[in-house]
Amino acid sequence: MIDEGRPIHYSAVKRGTPVYGSDEVQVGKVDDVLDNYREHILDGIVIEDPDGKLRFADGPEVQRTCERAVTLAITSEQAAELPSPERGAGSFRPRRAGGRIGRLFGGGWKRE
Repeated sequence: MIDEGRPIHYSAVKRGTPVYGSDEVQVGKVDDVLDNYREHILDGIVIEDPDGKLRFADGPEVQRTCERAVTLAITSEQAAELPSPERGAGSFRPRRAGGRIGRLFGGGWKRE
């Protein structure tokens, strides 16, 4: 039995959270959570497997997101066959140390 903790919103899942298949076998850990901001739904989760390879689990393949675990709706064998994530457009996030002047002149954003 996996100690998942309480259910949480997918946006609160932290990087490094263990990921398990539906057969309760750990398949890796969360590398990134992708959100479809326009539709307010989970797009998918990027998983780092034990070999360090990145795999992409599409939103419907994610069954539960909890404090200490993410559980997939597919088995660990199926998770091992997941594709690598596609490289998308760069994402931007606000730079915390940009300051008021930096934001005024456009320096408050950082490309990831």
